Amino acid sequence: MFVTQDVVLRFFFRKKKILKNGFSIPQNSSIILAPTHRSRWDGLILTMAMGRRVTKKDCRFMVTKSEMRGIQGWFLKRLGCFSINQLSPSLSALRYAIDLIEKREQLVVFPEGKINRYGKKLVLKEGLYRLAKLATKKTTSITIIPIGIAYSKIPPNFRGEFCLSFGKPMPINDYSSFTIKDFNKFLNEKMTQEEEKALKNLGR
Repeated sequence: MFVTQDVVLRFFFRKKKILKNGFSIPQNSSIILAPTHRSRWDGLILTMAMGRRVTKKDCRFMVTKSEMRGIQGWFLKRLGCFSINQLSPSLSALRYAIDLIEKREQLVVFPEGKINRYGKKLVLKEGLYRLAKLATKKTTSITIIPIGIAYSKIPPNFRGEFCLSFGKPMPINDYSSFTIKDFNKFLNEKMTQEEEKALKNLGR
């Protein structure tokens, strides 16, 4: 945390902005963070905003298998990341993710499935909703938090700014009757709304 938050983030970015919009951390609930994915900086920013110093819990990131290779994979693993095959997720990876949810750790899932640098409209992956529904068999309270992340420049530049905007928490039980398609459409709208707030705050 000292290296990434106190040194790297402060050195690279000139200014940080966090829009809470009345947000408060849900109590007695498992949390799944659902942020937009615009840069490799996203993980460090989320850890700063919702990591151990703020919530007393670490963020655990679900990332693609390709991102866990080489030096990057070594670094990501130490940031709390674990890999999953999007096309054919293994039972062990699913069990691990559900176990994190059951233990009320903070799981981070990027619903877009990859870095979407310019914010193109994408159909969200089905994994988040499926995982949350599976986890309801183990725990009764799961909350999804839509988050928008924006940067003053694309790609993020040295001494630039970033802004993170929190959306209204979404208890999964409130959407139990939704199809995956309907839920993803709704979640996408909420993530986009928060990103627009973040972009506006940066003058974009």
